[in-house]
Amino acid sequence: MGEKDIAEKHLEALNDVFADIVNVLLFKGQRLMKENELEADTKDSQFKTDGQLHEQERDVSKLWKNGEVRISILGFENQTVQDYKMPLRVISYDGASYKKQLLDKDLQKNYPVATLVLYFGYKERWTAPKNLYNCFYVTEELKPFVNDYKINVFEIAWLDEETVNMFQSDFKFVAQYFRAKRLNNSYVPTDEEIKHADELSKMFTALTGDKYFEKAYNETILNKRGGITMCDIVQGFVNEGKEEIIRNLIESKAGTLEQIAAWVKLPVEEIKKIAAKVPVQA
Repeated sequence: MGEKDIAEKHLEALNDVFADIVNVLLFKGQRLMKENELEADTKDSQFKTDGQLHEQERDVSKLWKNGEVRISILGFENQTVQDYKMPLRVISYDGASYKKQLLDKDLQKNYPVATLVLYFGYKERWTAPKNLYNCFYVTEELKPFVNDYKINVFEIAWLDEETVNMFQSDFKFVAQYFRAKRLNNSYVPTDEEIKHADELSKMFTALTGDKYFEKAYNETILNKRGGITMCDIVQGFVNEGKEEIIRNLIESKAGTLEQIAAWVKLPVEEIKKIAAKVPVQA
């Protein structure tokens, strides 16, 4: 599993975030799932092909123990691009979970399995298949005998504002950001405090491919005293971007340092500090 995949999982794997996502997307904001009722699904699903044993694992998977009445496995599958074979993938994950139950001799009671596909694309809606029938051609004569299988796809960027505001964990910042990107609006950070700043910045970096988020955390936020907000992370991002623009203006000799300071609305002293870092061209 690559670093990008691991980084995407860090935030969602936290019990408070996992429970929050399920409560909003499945239960319309009702707090039915509690974080202390969750435990990691540590037994990897395995299957054999070509005589070799392979692991098959969702991005994030949890066992939900709600008293002694309900035990469920819920998994997240993160998608930044559409996957036209997603129903095939989901049914294989779910089937492997059910097979695990069949092989578990100590299991007292079987439990249901649910998989959530979180789609973070914001330029286009999910148009890939959401059920097995749309993955291949099934004749009318065969349909009574071929089981269909639907998948649960949640388009994060297309959630309405009311739904986004239901999130109580750090996932709210992710949903706000991608909704703003989809609406072609500038992302306006709030002063709400972040609980898991490191995991959040890593997830932003993984999903957007922009290293500024994690860099801003490491260089600006890591040693900050007191609560951290999205304003802090985004400000680091803005400052980094602004410095790059200033360096380009200085290198291209677009104007005097005083003119550049006026253009970017910064004190001349700040421009001189950046100019000192720019290599002198012969």
